Amino acid sequence: MRATDAEVHRRTGLTPLSVSTDRIAHPALRWAGIEARLRELGVNVARDGSGVVCEVYPAAALHGWSLGHRGYKGRHNAEQRAELVAALALKAPWLAWNGHRDLCSADDDALDAVLAALICREVALGRGEPPPEALLAAARQEGWIWLTRQESPTAPAAARDQIQ
Repeated sequence: MRATDAEVHRRTGLTPLSVSTDRIAHPALRWAGIEARLRELGVNVARDGSGVVCEVYPAAALHGWSLGHRGYKGRHNAEQRAELVAALALKAPWLAWNGHRDLCSADDDALDAVLAALICREVALGRGEPPPEALLAAARQEGWIWLTRQESPTAPAAARDQIQ
């Protein structure tokens, strides 16, 4: 288990999937290829999230935002996912779904993509939990899962001109 996985568990009670599990092994391998190409281009993709990318865990964000974070995955959980999307829409009424709300109810990958974007936005606004000093070396080597500090995603009016 990585240091970040242990820290996420300590803070949230949730245990992220290991990159060796079949459900996220392929995305992890694809990311390794993308990361290598970006590094070749000189893009700062520091694993601790201090560059232009950050590692996220949608279920942990949902947990932090007091939204249902269990049982929304899979094609048989569309009803629960639709309830989660409705709850997210109430929590973030400013969120422009751009016609994709139904897709997020139907497809957990689409919903996770929206959640990942919201989490990354929180990190860009300085509202994410960076690695503590004691875990910084491990985060630089292993990566760091960014948790949000807010009880809900930050509304655009509150965020205006804060993204660096």
